[in-house]
Amino acid sequence: MPIESGSCASARQAKQKRKSHSLSIRRTNSSEQERAGLQRDMLEGQDSKLPSAVRNTLLELFGQIEREFENLYIENLELRREIDTLNERLAGEGQTVDGAELSKGQLKTKASHSTSQLSQKLKTTYKASTSKIVSSFKTTTSRAICQLVKEYVGHRDGIWDVSVAKTQPVVLGTASADHTALLWSIETGKCLVKYVGHVGSVNSIKFHPTEQVALTASGDQTAHIWRYIVQLPTPQPTADCNQVSGEDEVEFSDKDEPDGDGDGSSDCPTVRAPLTSLKSHQGVVIAADWLVGGKQAVTASWDRTANLYDVETSELVHSLTGHDQELTHCCTHPTQRLVVTSSRDTTFRLWDFRDPSIHSVNVFQGHTDTVTSAVFTVGDNVVSGSDDRTVKVWDLKNMRSPIATIRTDSAVNRINVCVGQRIIALPHDNRQVRLFDMSGVRLARLPRSNRQGHRRMVCCSAWCEDHPICNLFTCGFDRQAIGWNINIPALLQEK
Repeated sequence: MPIESGSCASARQAKQKRKSHSLSIRRTNSSEQERAGLQRDMLEGQDSKLPSAVRNTLLELFGQIEREFENLYIENLELRREIDTLNERLAGEGQTVDGAELSKGQLKTKASHSTSQLSQKLKTTYKASTSKIVSSFKTTTSRAICQLVKEYVGHRDGIWDVSVAKTQPVVLGTASADHTALLWSIETGKCLVKYVGHVGSVNSIKFHPTEQVALTASGDQTAHIWRYIVQLPTPQPTADCNQVSGEDEVEFSDKDEPDGDGDGSSDCPTVRAPLTSLKSHQGVVIAADWLVGGKQAVTASWDRTANLYDVETSELVHSLTGHDQELTHCCTHPTQRLVVTSSRDTTFRLWDFRDPSIHSVNVFQGHTDTVTSAVFTVGDNVVSGSDDRTVKVWDLKNMRSPIATIRTDSAVNRINVCVGQRIIALPHDNRQVRLFDMSGVRLARLPRSNRQGHRRMVCCSAWCEDHPICNLFTCGFDRQAIGWNINIPALLQEK
């Protein structure tokens, strides 16, 4: 048998490599028909138990996915070239758009006109692109306007709800799946009070309008009213949480959560029993709120009902029935005896108790999935958020269609509205928190990186318009609440 020489063997290997490389190029640049035929040829000799029709269908689907990735890759290359060109232009003017090269003070005082023009040009030219190049390009503006101030860490499980006291001293309240509710000093991040009266997940917390009393709803089928007494500690200098290294977008795993062993709530005073327990539901109580004046409270439950209670006597005043599936949230009007309840049945309902003799109900239909929350704003408006990835603004005088619709890329959880400035905070399943105005215009996205922001689903948001340090709070299933300072004048000016 003839033996192949070393030079011939090397030549054959080089030829095979060139052939393989040419096949790869052909597969990338060939027409759809040629590519599908090549994929079938590659699988000809493979042993498969799948019917040929199923295999052909899978190949066609994989081909479509590949084409989508190719298109995105080409778009990203073009976008990168455009950004390089614009950066060179700015560099010639002695400026840059790289957020890492600008100090925080410069970002506040020197938001250059050229950078603003450049951001706007990219935003309008490549609005349809989903490339992270565009989203990271805007981080300088976001960080200057939306700054992380304080993190509140102490819960041992996810935090479902966050609320701010309406009376002095102003404290932050969080409700957690670890069966506790905690009260925090906003300035220092120190836990002031721990409530341990529930035997199930604490799903909601709301503060009395005039007294140091809190209302919590729980998976133990009850709502508790309990009194707290707090003494605020002396504020300490706040570390700068905005010095962030690396890219703005960093992916996390579940292991990146704060360590639950460092329980900052272990040494704070504990409240173990409620003043009043509201017991009329046959399922999880998912939310609760005070009616104006604080003499009555409303609860929403997975038993498909909402209940109105007299706080002093703990008696059930009204059982609000009509939803076809579990309730997800309830909210009361700040100045009128109105209640809105949301449900998994894709609707939310408005309940009117202004006439003591009767209560009327109106049904809002406009979402295609679970309505996760609905809240009142100033005047006659209601804002609703849903798992269908939309937020809708409604006029109570015209329920047939929303006056504004916000479309997002992720399910929306418990929203909150800054009443004075009419700004909506949207917490998302995908860890993002976005700010919109009432007409549906996006204002900003809170920073999210490897050192700040939430690492898992953001469950709730709450505005505190009068606080000098933090005016927005968010909480999530990463077991922490976060206090943000939103420069609202600059935010509205950017719009």
